[in-house]
Amino acid sequence: MSIWKERLQVFFQYKDLLFQLVQRDVKLKYRRSFLGYVWSVLNPLLIMLVMTVVFSTMFQRKITNYPVYLITGRTLFEFYSTSTKAAMRSILGNGTLLKKTYVPKYIFPLAKVTSSLVDCFFSLGAMLIVIAFTHAKVSWYLLLSPIILVQIYIFSLGAGFFLSAINVFFRDMQHIYQAVITAWMYATPLFYDLDSIKNTTVVFIIKAFNPLYYYVAGFRDLVYYGRFPGPRIFWGGWIIAFLALGIGLFYFKKVQDKFILYI
Repeated sequence: MSIWKERLQVFFQYKDLLFQLVQRDVKLKYRRSFLGYVWSVLNPLLIMLVMTVVFSTMFQRKITNYPVYLITGRTLFEFYSTSTKAAMRSILGNGTLLKKTYVPKYIFPLAKVTSSLVDCFFSLGAMLIVIAFTHAKVSWYLLLSPIILVQIYIFSLGAGFFLSAINVFFRDMQHIYQAVITAWMYATPLFYDLDSIKNTTVVFIIKAFNPLYYYVAGFRDLVYYGRFPGPRIFWGGWIIAFLALGIGLFYFKKVQDKFILYI
């Protein structure tokens, strides 16, 4: 208990640094952009339009209001992908600072995932535009959607801690992870419905072993279907999130003292 108390004290001691790092990442992303923060809304809209044209004609079973179905899944997956890729490079990217002064190393992947969450909130504007433009029916359950964002944020933190640590020792992990993310995207029902898959084994594997399925399904339940997620999806999302966070923090803490030898 005293260990966690000490860690919380260190966290609050460096909370201003965390805020500055998040603010820096957000500003740097849009500094040379003509559209600025508007791009966080336009980018998912443009991708949604392209993917809607391509994929909506590829399935025999039509998905009702496909643009909303697509953007709800894409929003969450894009947050996970962007945040973990940024977190993976965070320790190596701040190697110069870590060599000069003491800073809690966990602050860097934490800042990257948090700044990506800020971008995700901007991109929610695109989702609301699509909902309004397509006259989609929404319920008050939409107001509960931040719960799922918290779940996937915790899950992404755990993955970010693990990836940032392992990338210090194995630099090729960045290239390997890009291939993993691509495969993961197709293994997650972002632009297709699981009902369109006839192979029950594949459906079982996706539901049982794909963590992102829980968050995409939970988010769609609240936003697209207008209902509260079932117990398996809702509580499974929390369990997977904290399990990932525990594993990520454990590995990060175990190897962080060796970082200085490799950065």
